[in-house]
Amino acid sequence: MKISRMLGILVLTVLMSGCNSYKKVPYLQNSEIIDQIEYPNSLYDAKIMPKDLLTITVNTTDPEVAAPFNLTVQTPYNVTQGNKYVSQQPTLQQYLVDNNGDIDFPVLGTLRIGGMTKSSVETMIQEKLKPYLKETPIVTVRMVNYKISVLGEVARPGTFTVSNEKVNLMEALAMAGDMTVWGLRDNVKLIREDGQGERKIIELNLNDADIIHSPYFYLQQNDVIYVTPNRQKAKNADIGNQTSFWFSGTSILISIATLVTTIILNN
Repeated sequence: MKISRMLGILVLTVLMSGCNSYKKVPYLQNSEIIDQIEYPNSLYDAKIMPKDLLTITVNTTDPEVAAPFNLTVQTPYNVTQGNKYVSQQPTLQQYLVDNNGDIDFPVLGTLRIGGMTKSSVETMIQEKLKPYLKETPIVTVRMVNYKISVLGEVARPGTFTVSNEKVNLMEALAMAGDMTVWGLRDNVKLIREDGQGERKIIELNLNDADIIHSPYFYLQQNDVIYVTPNRQKAKNADIGNQTSFWFSGTSILISIATLVTTIILNN
């Protein structure tokens, strides 16, 4: 009877630990609670920050009139295609936002755009161009260097360029091949630097479905996501290091013993 009770307790303990481990794996748990709560609707729009690289195009029905506002950069070299040399087409001038949030735009001069959204910058430039153009132009602003980095316990860590300038936590993890089994879903760290150069680390719990309403669910340019390894991975890494140490030590001792034995036998 005692043995049966002990086996029953052991099986129950294993099952409970398995259930606890499973609860830490799925993303967005308790989603039914989220459906019962009303949240304000707001579409994410990226804000321009220092060191952002932008392209700005101004289009009108008369391309020659808009030409002074669409600077291009000549390519300093040619591309070889077979036996011919083909000159590359000029590319649009890119504008680097300085530490004050300013750019130097042709004709209009210095524009302070740091902290503004792309749509608000487009509207501002349209208004400033009215004295120079007979018709309201179409202004398009694009971010060239919108990128995020994903590190830690993911399948493919790296830095990823986002073409549509909008990415959330789940999409970033998908780019990196998702978390490994060693990653802590309830302790994902987001490293963010604001427009004033201040850095902060935010801990996020991806097990909680309420994360989709977090102000940190959508990522900003240059955000870094770090997936923390669990204790088991840390223990395995420690055991691996210790094993390598002992193997190295044993190999050295064997080599020394072999050398000493050879010297004794030869004498």
